[in-house]
Amino acid sequence: QPLPESFQSGDIKLQFMKASDGKLMGSPFKFSKHGESGLEISEIFPKLAQHADEMAVVRSMYHDSFIHGPAINFLCTGSSQVGHPSVGAWITYGLGCESENLPAYIVMTDGAFRGGSGMYQSGYLPALYQGTVIRTEGSPIQNLALPSGLDANQQRQLLDQVGSWNRRHAEARPADSRLEARIANYELAFRMQTAAPDLMDLKSETEETQTLYGINGGPTAKFGKMCLLARRMIERGVRFVQLINNDWDGHGECAKNHSSNAAATDQPIAALISDLKQRGLLESTLIVWCGEFGRTPVMQGNQGRDHSPYGFSTWLAGGGIRGGKAIGATDELGFRAVEQRMHVHDLHATMLTLLGLDHEKLTYLFEGRNRRLTDIGGQNDFSAEIT
Repeated sequence: QPLPESFQSGDIKLQFMKASDGKLMGSPFKFSKHGESGLEISEIFPKLAQHADEMAVVRSMYHDSFIHGPAINFLCTGSSQVGHPSVGAWITYGLGCESENLPAYIVMTDGAFRGGSGMYQSGYLPALYQGTVIRTEGSPIQNLALPSGLDANQQRQLLDQVGSWNRRHAEARPADSRLEARIANYELAFRMQTAAPDLMDLKSETEETQTLYGINGGPTAKFGKMCLLARRMIERGVRFVQLINNDWDGHGECAKNHSSNAAATDQPIAALISDLKQRGLLESTLIVWCGEFGRTPVMQGNQGRDHSPYGFSTWLAGGGIRGGKAIGATDELGFRAVEQRMHVHDLHATMLTLLGLDHEKLTYLFEGRNRRLTDIGGQNDFSAEIT
């Protein structure tokens, strides 16, 4: 049946359809209670469901951007506009790095960066806080290998000379943080020539661990490798690891789309939780799983769903979180967040609090104003409810 008129208020905007044009389409998936908490989780995430008592689910996320680009920017930077620092940049700016031989902020994707480099950029923060993209196949970083005909001592001498020139150049241009970042990156790249191959070599992992993540074939291989590498990065002191899983955009055959993507991610992300917990790292590692928006309760085209930023879910684990808890709710159709509504700024404020940072005090002076990740928002920090 059509969407009731009471749900068709004037501020509802969808990308490819009008809300009034679609017919209501219920979920084809069953939701069951799991763990001692009885947290409800979809049947397409059976492995993740085993961690119900370690997860906090927010069912009332929302923002105003219904197109991928601005929505991804909002999720990753706190603004729908380009040019703002990413969450990872803010966190590394606030907390620094515990590794001398690896970047503070590493990004991996199993496909394209749909939101472009804005997903991990430093924006108006110093360029040093930019995310470093690492590839999971082949050379992890382009041009990292020692050039042929040059030994390590010769490269060190060359790097020292280039560094001297760069520092002289920087003295004449103190306002350009890009040069400072370039100097630091040259030094880091030199150290990474040893650290990066060791990081990427999964042969040291037991067969049991490789099987746990599903990296040896099938739909879980690619994302499983990303999750296993993320654990290895965390062990080595990388501050912020951003994993990007693509293709959840189910405008047609949404059930098939979501089932396929869940089959690729369910086992790896559950393995990451298990592995971190077994190694004593989960309590000090915050995991956040979130898309840029949800999907409509009305059907688009061939059993598909359009974008809906008006009510969607995210979940968190680790980082001192008391799991087995769900907060917030959408309306009875799953269209709008109506109870304990949590804006993306509130999610960011909560993340910063859980990491020991005050979102109102973590600022950077730019264009005459103290800027922050949460802008003027973040008043509904929900960290106290999940810890």
